[in-house]
Order: sequence, then C-alpha cells, then structure tokens
Amino acid sequence: MTNSNKSTNLEGKWNPSSTEDVIYNNWEKSGYFNPDNLPCANEKGVKKFTAIMAPPNVTGSLHMGHALEDTLVDVLIRRKRMQGFKTLWVPGTDHAGIATQNVVEKKLANKKI
Repeated sequence: MTNSNKSTNLEGKWNPSSTEDVIYNNWEKSGYFNPDNLPCANEKGVKKFTAIMAPPNVTGSLHMGHALEDTLVDVLIRRKRMQGFKTLWVPGTDHAGIATQNVVEKKLANKKI
C-alpha cells in the first residue's frame, strides 16, 4: 500500500561520503581508534582482544575468502570493543607461505632465474 500524497526524491546513486565522512570524523575525534582511550584501558585486569590482519597475497588474486575473513574479523573487533575489551587489529604475517613460494618459483622459472 502506498501513500500517493507523499513524493520522495532519492538520489540516483548513493553517495557514501555524504554520511560516512561525518561518522568517521566523529569516531576519530572521540578516540575510538586508540584502545588506550577506552574506559577500561587503565583498569587492572582489563580484558584484551587482538586479531591479525592477513596481508595481501603474492598471487594478486582476491576472492570471496578475503572479503569474508576481513568482514568477520572487523565484526569481531568491533563487538569486543563494544564489550569493553582493549582491542588491537594488527597487520600480520603471510598466511599462505606455500602458495607464495609456488608463485615466486614459477615467476623465477619463467625468467630463467
């Protein structure tokens, strides 16, 4: 059922910066990106939560697994932060050493090195 008395004009394409810039700036000013600014950060026995961000792989091919992993870890970090944990999301080490070695060896073989 629609209300024919109302007219709604929507932009043809959503512009994320119209809302996200304001929110992000508020987060930065509030110190949300610094775990030391959390209310619990200086309390004795504060719970901590750390997650490792996998670096890009040498193959240069992104797949759904990359998107899924980053999304899940982002959700976990945000939830733990809201639960009062002192959180840290850090760049990690290569999680695909065998695949990396395989790609590098093939590239070297193609160059006859």
